[in-house]
Amino acid sequence: MKLIRPELVMASMLLLLVSCDVSQELENYKDLNPDNPDSGNEIDAIDIPNGFKFSTQKEIQVTINDSEDNVKYDVFAYSSEKQFARIETYENEEGEILTDSVFNSGVLGSQLFNGVTKNGKLTHSVILPNHFTQLYIRRKSKLKYTSKVVDVNSNQVNYYDASTNKVFGKNGNTQDFLYCVNGSGELFQIDPLSGAFTYLSDMPVGSYTCAIDQEHKVLYSIGRCNPHPLMKYSIVHNTWETITNFGMSGPRLDFNANDGLLYFSKGRNLYTVNPSNGSILNTWTINGLHTTGGGDIVFAEDGTLFLCSFSGLYRLELDQNNVYQSTRISAANLPFKPTSMTFDSNGQLWLANKGNNSDLITMDTETGDWQYVYGVNANNNTNFDRTINDLATFKVENTVESEPDSDGDGVIDSNDAYPNDADLAFEAFTPSEFGWGTFAFEDLWPHTGDYDFNDVALKYRFKAVLNAQNQIVQLDFTYRVKANGASSVNGFGLEIESLVPNQIESVTGLDLKHAFINLNSNGTEAGQENAVFVMFDDARSMLNKTTTVSIIFAQPVHPNSIEPAPFNPFIIVNKERAKEVHLPFKNPTTLGENIINVSGVNRDQDGNYVTETGLPWAINVAYDFKVPNERVKIIEAYNFFSNWATSGGASFDNWYEDNPGHINNDKVKNETF
Repeated sequence: MKLIRPELVMASMLLLLVSCDVSQELENYKDLNPDNPDSGNEIDAIDIPNGFKFSTQKEIQVTINDSEDNVKYDVFAYSSEKQFARIETYENEEGEILTDSVFNSGVLGSQLFNGVTKNGKLTHSVILPNHFTQLYIRRKSKLKYTSKVVDVNSNQVNYYDASTNKVFGKNGNTQDFLYCVNGSGELFQIDPLSGAFTYLSDMPVGSYTCAIDQEHKVLYSIGRCNPHPLMKYSIVHNTWETITNFGMSGPRLDFNANDGLLYFSKGRNLYTVNPSNGSILNTWTINGLHTTGGGDIVFAEDGTLFLCSFSGLYRLELDQNNVYQSTRISAANLPFKPTSMTFDSNGQLWLANKGNNSDLITMDTETGDWQYVYGVNANNNTNFDRTINDLATFKVENTVESEPDSDGDGVIDSNDAYPNDADLAFEAFTPSEFGWGTFAFEDLWPHTGDYDFNDVALKYRFKAVLNAQNQIVQLDFTYRVKANGASSVNGFGLEIESLVPNQIESVTGLDLKHAFINLNSNGTEAGQENAVFVMFDDARSMLNKTTTVSIIFAQPVHPNSIEPAPFNPFIIVNKERAKEVHLPFKNPTTLGENIINVSGVNRDQDGNYVTETGLPWAINVAYDFKVPNERVKIIEAYNFFSNWATSGGASFDNWYEDNPGHINNDKVKNETF
């Protein structure tokens, strides 16, 4: 419900004689006067297919079969398009300060669920935004990762992995993986036997450096942006921590297992660094480099120190004056600029080259002979489609060793999202781990609204927490009210239609300020047949506040026995408990009424929450949807909403994304928090 517009002042004066609820009477006046320009008739002209639910998502059944048990899988929504991450000021490999947009894959921010195989199988039902047609499935067996992009067919994904242990090392028991970082903040690994790469983690900040301490299974990296944090990544737990702000950026880094120190190089200088606190212990000068920009440093197994810059590969030797003298090994006219290098278990030197689409190259440390092995220049159908700014080798031993399971739930700590809680192990997300969906409502039901869908609008994310048996034990609902364009006091609730109230043990995080909602002792709403949770009863007081409501189940629930999120969301209009507004064709709760007597034109006489022409009063967008400005119809703010609706969802299924030409940005609310 909106505030009074100036052109309706005369109407409001007349209506004031018969009603004290001026705003409501004005809206009724619109329904009784179809020629009024605010009546919504132009959007009524959209030819909406009968029964269209305005859904922006689909339910996908994922079935994973594996030859092993207790193998960890992480499943993500996948798009090959690079995602805008941020605008960043940084120092490049030549030492220049630049400000530029950063793009990365965005895949790891779109996790849908994780779990381990039981009896060789892992199944899960997930909600996937309609514009996604593929999943990224990552497999982890101990510390070995593989991955694959899989198509969604007929709302199903059936994946079978037949991985075998490969050997790549002179002792026959070691498998090598090349860990790679880049300035976009991506950490990924490459299998040197096949060239296949797997996303591992999003870094706290982009970097040109990485070095691995094999014994402690950690990777070090220095951020390229001021204050240039020295970061440590746990290969076992897939977590990052910042050791200190190093205060200096550069392209070259290695870890020396003989003295336990980091060796860092920039320009013509070489430093030793204490990895525990980032303090610089020693500094040397390097003579003889033809170009000082870019490159890397690496220790061979015999302790020989090699350096590459954009002018090629060098061997370094410390002279009697405590100065490193460099001898160039490679040719002077290499057709590429090396950014990184590492030795594998066979003593083979691997390099990567500068560019938006790097190659992997091997080089002989005696002759300087080289060849492209993987990447577009290798001409063997491999393509990384990303920059590799540094490399480091991680060696996985093919030995059977027990891994800790601190809480004794049967899931090893490195696979357990909650390693110290035996009741919790895995997570599933809607719409994804870091993504947001949006519920947007018109509150004038059953009268015509103005279709700006901002009377109540909230962004949301669901997280289901599962135990070691892949059963749901907890549901977290995180939301933020991003628009409250109504003059009414409106609340918001969720109904889980497959659960009854006594299946809930407790609810925390509700925000109820008025005295019209009654609760059971467990936090569910009293008088309801199904489990209903009224999250808040006054949207005005929740504007721009991020809140999490945690729902603890009395007993674990199998995911297949509960309908998928986002369940049955609704608003309660103006503290009238029976007046609920739901998504199209959803049912009211026990306490709601979908057939009501009203003055004026009732646009929903059959109570299915769509007008006689098929328009909804509520939409669920599987995206952080920018709601239209006041009294800007959604068809005016979003150029392809009409195309999508008239096609029954078949065309422009990403109409809500912030892509060129999709949104008229002067007609939508842009969040500043």
